[in-house]
Amino acid sequence: MDQPPHSRLFGASLGFLAGYVDTLGFIALFGLFTAHVTGNFVLIGAALADPSRVSILLKFLAFPAFVIGVAVTRLMVLAIDRRGGPSLTLALILQWVLLAAFMAFGCLAEPIGKDVSDMAMIAGLLGTAAMGVHSATSRLLLAHLAPTSMMTGNVTQIVLDTVDVLRGAADATTSARCVKTLWPLAAFAVGAIAAAFAYLAYGFIALAVPLTVLGAVILVQQRTVRPALPAA
Repeated sequence: MDQPPHSRLFGASLGFLAGYVDTLGFIALFGLFTAHVTGNFVLIGAALADPSRVSILLKFLAFPAFVIGVAVTRLMVLAIDRRGGPSLTLALILQWVLLAAFMAFGCLAEPIGKDVSDMAMIAGLLGTAAMGVHSATSRLLLAHLAPTSMMTGNVTQIVLDTVDVLRGAADATTSARCVKTLWPLAAFAVGAIAAAFAYLAYGFIALAVPLTVLGAVILVQQRTVRPALPAA
């Protein structure tokens, strides 16, 4: 199973991507959380109580779309690992393809009205599936990194570690974990802010930013795992 040595780069890049995509989806698609199943459960509850406030069908379908993204990634990684292939590279490529489709259908859905059109529905489900791939890849292939899309746990861990540092009870492992967790958290926040401004200015074409970031991550990973050429 190929894993990159560029932990800080990957953690920050994927954290930025998750914050960016989740925020853009929330602003553009009626409060849809592409990366956070918990948030969609909350919105489903709100919609059931008051259907006039929140569009509910997209929230319901987002859950199976996320699950499908996770399941497909799991099966793909198992198949690739059996053949000794570059599972991380291909999982990242799958996410890139789904994000590109998210952008394409989002552009076709513009302008977004008060109701969820068919194109907007497809865009939202593709974005949610992409982030399902993102979450599964993080768990399966990037377990040495801090989570890049679930920030509640990261904030909790940083606070716990910071308290230990301040009371003089931290060891080298604690300090290293604090730094490792801080990068995705900070990048997620930057991505969320950037997405809000970018979507308001450019619409769904603003997804070109995380696509570029993910493309760069794929290129770095591919160069990392590329076998060395034999000496002449």
